[in-house]
Amino acid sequence: MTNGAPSNHSPDDASETRELRSGDVPEALRSDVRFLGGLLGRVLAESGGQELLDDVERLRALTIDAYERSGQASIEDAEALIEGFTLDRAEQVARAFTVYFHLVNLAEERHRVRVLLARDPWTADGHRPAESFASAFAALSEEVGEDEARHRVSELEFRPVLTAHPTEARRRAIAYAIRRISDLVAEHDDPRLGALARSENERQLLAEIDTLWRTAPLRSNRPTPLDEVRTAMNIFDQTLFQAIPQAYRLIDERLAGADDTPREPAARPFVRFGSWIGADRDGNPFVTAKITRKAAAIAAEHVLLGLERATDRIGRTLTLDAGDTPPSQELLELWRRQRSLAEELATDIATRSPDEPHRRVLLMIAERISATRRRDADLAYESPEALLAELRIVQNSLVAAGDKRNAYGEVQHLIWQVETFGFHLAELEVRQHSKVHRLTLEAIAAGARGDDDLDEMSTEVLEVFRVIAQLQKRYGVNTARRYIISFTQSVDDIANVYRLAGHALGSPEAAPVLDVIPLFETFADLDASTDILDGMIRLPEVAARLEQTGRRLEVMLGYSDSSKDVGPVSATLALYQAQARIAQWAERNDIVLTLFHGRGGALGRGGGPANEVMLAQPPGSVDGRFKLTEQGEVIFAQYGDPVIAVRHLEQIAAATLMASAPSIGERNARAAEEFAGLAARLDEVSRARFFELVKADGFAPWFGRVTPQEEIGLLALGSRPARRGLSVESLEDLRAIPWVFAWTQARVNLTGWFGLGSALAEIGDVELLRDAYDRWPLFRTMIENVEQSLAKTDERLARRYLALGDRDDLAELVLSEMALTREWAMKTSGASELLAGRPVLRRAVRLRSPYVDALSLLQLRALRALRSDADADNIDTTQQDELRRLLLLSVNGVAAGLQNTG
Repeated sequence: MTNGAPSNHSPDDASETRELRSGDVPEALRSDVRFLGGLLGRVLAESGGQELLDDVERLRALTIDAYERSGQASIEDAEALIEGFTLDRAEQVARAFTVYFHLVNLAEERHRVRVLLARDPWTADGHRPAESFASAFAALSEEVGEDEARHRVSELEFRPVLTAHPTEARRRAIAYAIRRISDLVAEHDDPRLGALARSENERQLLAEIDTLWRTAPLRSNRPTPLDEVRTAMNIFDQTLFQAIPQAYRLIDERLAGADDTPREPAARPFVRFGSWIGADRDGNPFVTAKITRKAAAIAAEHVLLGLERATDRIGRTLTLDAGDTPPSQELLELWRRQRSLAEELATDIATRSPDEPHRRVLLMIAERISATRRRDADLAYESPEALLAELRIVQNSLVAAGDKRNAYGEVQHLIWQVETFGFHLAELEVRQHSKVHRLTLEAIAAGARGDDDLDEMSTEVLEVFRVIAQLQKRYGVNTARRYIISFTQSVDDIANVYRLAGHALGSPEAAPVLDVIPLFETFADLDASTDILDGMIRLPEVAARLEQTGRRLEVMLGYSDSSKDVGPVSATLALYQAQARIAQWAERNDIVLTLFHGRGGALGRGGGPANEVMLAQPPGSVDGRFKLTEQGEVIFAQYGDPVIAVRHLEQIAAATLMASAPSIGERNARAAEEFAGLAARLDEVSRARFFELVKADGFAPWFGRVTPQEEIGLLALGSRPARRGLSVESLEDLRAIPWVFAWTQARVNLTGWFGLGSALAEIGDVELLRDAYDRWPLFRTMIENVEQSLAKTDERLARRYLALGDRDDLAELVLSEMALTREWAMKTSGASELLAGRPVLRRAVRLRSPYVDALSLLQLRALRALRSDADADNIDTTQQDELRRLLLLSVNGVAAGLQNTG
């Protein structure tokens, strides 16, 4: 994998993809890819010998030629080459391509950071960049006036919820190695680096790439829920703790415009993180009440340690003499109270901070945060609010003394961090299946001798409520108060949660504070949502809670299961209609609604750019509040780098603000009404086509045969099982993640597009479709997402996977629909090629596709042998294990290459 770097191979036309050679790739990115590819080539030659590098290069040249020239001979030659590999060599080649993808991914991330750092937020002629908060605020101000726009900014809410859904195929060790390499690439990018330092940088890069190559890519054991918690903590420690105040500062600067004088910030903290990691027990027997308690303790330890260190650092630098910066009377009184709590400690701090009252108060605050972390009751804060009160005394004292720069600088950053993270970091949101609640209540009703006779499942359900109560007492109510009910199908499903909470704590009055959130997932549940909500707000417990919260209510929508239920097109339309109905219901009932979007990273699970999706939603469904799940590889992509994290938060804030603009709501409502007939036809035809496939006799076992679906369950991706219990004979209980993951691996991506081609062709009116594409945002977003999904498909390879099932009828149904969807998606958009309007994404797909093809061919070799009845009789157990390992390695590599799994 030389990519133009010196090697024993003289580069020919096939040594690089045309995309890498073309002017579409910025020179800096091209240089990074070539440089890293060259280093990998050296590592491969040193580790496996020149023969390994030669085999990798031959396969690479053949797949590039096949991709760029659509040469059938080349792909068949590539297959023949792979068939000639020993299984050991095939495994080495698969690992080499996977490492290459990791390096390309980090090169692209580095280039994205490079572009963001170089971007001038205010262009020379005064125009603001697209998708910026300044642009959104200016546009909204023109519509509703600046005062109202500022009020809406003050009401802004974004609630990303981190989940442990197993969509991150990399081991944590691999992720850490990639981060170390990324840091070295950033250092290598520094033009100030001297010759000696550059040589040392390259030496370290070679060592790290060698480590990455030698690190086993597959987990030997499935991660535990606490492993998943610690992985999320790594994101907090590395980026989020610092990125949050930077994001608020950026937005504050956008609101201030040219005014750069020190002043009280206009931006208020609008991000509140949630987490299902260690709390989501729906179908995951490894998440217990004990795990939830430990997850909260781990998160609290990290955030309190972060706050302690930040406060201590700021305090040590705040060496302001009392003569120049006199303390306020309130600050002096605070110091007297602090001194009374720990006289000896306060004396020591005062000795080290003579005539520096602000410094000594902040250092004492750091000690109190430490005591809170250590659970030292004499010195600990009772709540985050008590800490905030003291920080504001410090800030107000600085302002009164004329030092606004320090007051509204680092001290403000600290205040923002406490307001955002509290003492709990992210609110744990418990999720459980409605059926489990029903079974537990039945067990309680049948038990004659009390809870001691309950089965393990019922005992565990009750213990969860007791742990929630303990966490609220220990860290505050916001630590864990949201309780989500999977597959909510009736008002009783909601009432059951309150019944169980009261029973667990001995009485309804002793139960913890709960905000119960119904989750509507299937098509039928979405359709019944408002009827269920009507009954919900009449429940006494819900009515009382609405009074306490200012009539705030959350409703969750499931994208994954609805798409698996009726197909991607019908699910998209059903979700829009459900949101419209729920928003109208909320307005009628004076409810402050937050819709919680249960989206995945893949398009078949509601993925795609969140800011674009928001701007296509029904009127009133956003209203300044946006909440969604952030899953697997999406967490690392959005929050793994601090620069990218700040940009992501700005984009979300801008889109959330703009989604509530009157013009956006009117546009979306008008389009939905005008194209209602088109929507009905798209729904009817696409759903019928989807059912024609998934309800065909024998579809479920065929699906398991033509994809690596069964083997995906062997990958130790996450703590959650891939199934809720049924066999491959039934798809109903297959989780949406492996459903999407398997089709992605087979290069079909069926879950993102199937049925749309038939629907568009049935309508057949290109002029109507293009009109809808121009004026109906939901339809345009659907077409663009389908283009993205199709761009990652490959008909040649898909045909080879589908042939494994010996069902020509089903294979042809899939392939004909793929071709039809591709044809009509481009007719609708008027584009000559897929992703014509998204050059960066098109470049990324083209850069990777030939290399993904190589891994797919390696995967096909393993699948053919494992699926072949003739081979099965002749393969011993050892060889079967080797084939499965090759298959799983290729699954891991394809996931890295396509950059999404489930």
